[in-house]
Amino acid sequence: MAEFRCKAFLFDMDGVLVDSRAIVERTWRRWAAERHPIDLVRLLHVAHGRRARDTLLIMAPSLATDTEVAWLDATELADVEGLRVLGGAHELVAALPRNRWAIVTSCGRDLARLRLGAVGLPAPDVLIVAEEVPRGKPAPDGYRLGAERLGYAPSACIVFEDAPAGVAAGKASGARVLALTTNYAPRDLQEAGADATIADLRSIRVRAEHDAFVVTIQ
Repeated sequence: MAEFRCKAFLFDMDGVLVDSRAIVERTWRRWAAERHPIDLVRLLHVAHGRRARDTLLIMAPSLATDTEVAWLDATELADVEGLRVLGGAHELVAALPRNRWAIVTSCGRDLARLRLGAVGLPAPDVLIVAEEVPRGKPAPDGYRLGAERLGYAPSACIVFEDAPAGVAAGKASGARVLALTTNYAPRDLQEAGADATIADLRSIRVRAEHDAFVVTIQ
């Protein structure tokens, strides 16, 4: 059994706490059908784990990014069909002190709160969203800001991610990264730098030890 020690936890949201893959893919498919025909296979591969803005800058840099982001945000805010909480999420966040965990998501604030509320998860005191950072994942800005607001160095944190872009962001911040195989194969996540891969949050156990935590992979 592998063990990791940390002072705080930084969670991605989609693909770690909440399963929104059907909504994300449905939104991008509709966008491609109604607004901009594009290679959907590559688009969906790029989009998971990234801000919509960054995906558009990669895939369709000639478009009016602000206009397209507004359309994508409005479409996702109107769609909760198929949204569900992922295994172990309720139990883990309920067991952690509120000042020891944060969410760092590529969603906007309204969408993050909508999805958390829809599956019955609490919004944390520290919620880092797309509009708060100059650079999205795979840049480390979000995870560094989340660690800072919790009061810890990134090196004292464990990041939970599910996409290569997010894994790369967590590692670049200086944190250790446990990657869930929700949307990508273990090899993809390992190549991005994951310290370990797990099926979901039911695969770990967390115990307090003095002023820190020990995370054990079952």
